Amino acid sequence: MGSGCLKVTKYFLFLFNLLFLILGAVILGFGIWILADKTSFIAVLQMSSPSLKTGAYILISVGALTMLMGFLGCLGAVNEIRCLLGLYFTCLMVILITQVSAGLVIYFQKERLKEELSHIVESLIKDYDPSNDDKRNLQVAWDYVQAQITCCGWTGAKDWENNKILINQSMSAYPCSCSNSSKDFQVNSGFCDLDVPVNGTATYADWPVHEQGCMDGVEKWLKDNLGVILGVCTGVAVIELLGMILSISLCKNIHSEDYTKVPKS
Repeated sequence: MGSGCLKVTKYFLFLFNLLFLILGAVILGFGIWILADKTSFIAVLQMSSPSLKTGAYILISVGALTMLMGFLGCLGAVNEIRCLLGLYFTCLMVILITQVSAGLVIYFQKERLKEELSHIVESLIKDYDPSNDDKRNLQVAWDYVQAQITCCGWTGAKDWENNKILINQSMSAYPCSCSNSSKDFQVNSGFCDLDVPVNGTATYADWPVHEQGCMDGVEKWLKDNLGVILGVCTGVAVIELLGMILSISLCKNIHSEDYTKVPKS
């Protein structure tokens, strides 16, 4: 009976560690994607906030560690090596505690993070200049965000009234990536001219642009995908807990089997 339980536990633990290898590869790939992405909202955050780049390196490290841990778990399970199983259990516990702590920090600091992000985007809009090659990647990324989410500015198109170039042009131009006009469909960067400026000057209300601000668009995306995000996080936590239970159970079974093999005097 004990031998049967040992085999079942061993093979289940092996399967869970294969999942960990895959999970580690996904986390590693996600971290690399954050560093390599130059055309999405992630690029705006990355180039504006050093903390995101640091977070990407952390993800790469965690992904590599998870893959290594999965390998050690597979090796320990197949060969019934107790020290590797103990190391596997300890690493799982540390990662789980780290994940819970990170989640709590993000939850309790969400308003501060939102405020910091608002300042980043407002500064980007204010200094937006298509002729500035130094910030071209960042500006292209923001144009991509506005075009994909069909939004304009952070809180709304009014944010673009603070742009230095548009002020100098008496607001007779508008950001092409904000446009809801069919004639600007193929233009998704730089500024477009108004067809008929109102008395030589205009306001954002005269622009053919989307009314929704990108803040609302991002929040809507998060709400729409919250179930998926929570599901993935919960699934990862459950896999980690099961891995811990199986590893400690296998350790105990190996210990019991060792004692049964000791010859009686």
